[in-house]
Amino acid sequence: ISLIGMAFQLLHWNRTNNYCSHCGGKLVLSTIERAKICQHCDTVYYPRINPCIIVSIRNGNQILLARAPRFPENTFSVIAGFVEIGETLETCVAREIKEEVGVEVKNIQYFKSQNWPFPNSLMIAFTADYHTGDIKIDHQEIVDAKWFTKDTLPKIPDGYTVAGQLINAFLDSI
Repeated sequence: ISLIGMAFQLLHWNRTNNYCSHCGGKLVLSTIERAKICQHCDTVYYPRINPCIIVSIRNGNQILLARAPRFPENTFSVIAGFVEIGETLETCVAREIKEEVGVEVKNIQYFKSQNWPFPNSLMIAFTADYHTGDIKIDHQEIVDAKWFTKDTLPKIPDGYTVAGQLINAFLDSI
């Protein structure tokens, strides 16, 4: 999936970055690095990556999973969101969780990362422990959220996704 994701992102970047944002000149592919160069002012453009976080929230033998409106019925996953300008990854984790499901977390720990052709995204995965608060969904990005145990899990993402890996790591830990 990593090579396919990279190919998709490069194709998207090549298709959507054709003119210089400084002078409007035509961009051409560099012959020495993965970049495009303006033929008029020599500004160099590199492929951009948008960092996003994804996080499993644990509370003892329970995991908090949420359902986005685009998910199939009874499919739940972990919380995810884009990093905003000026945020650290950890600040983003706490903000996204608070905004989407209304709870606060502690013990935010890096888990792993995964190329994600959203397009141009890098998913940076974390685990966190529940700290305080009641579930209050935002009804925009999240339409349902619940605590689940190993025995009550709904349909979850496939194991090749970082979301599925976060959930499976939780299951392996209890």
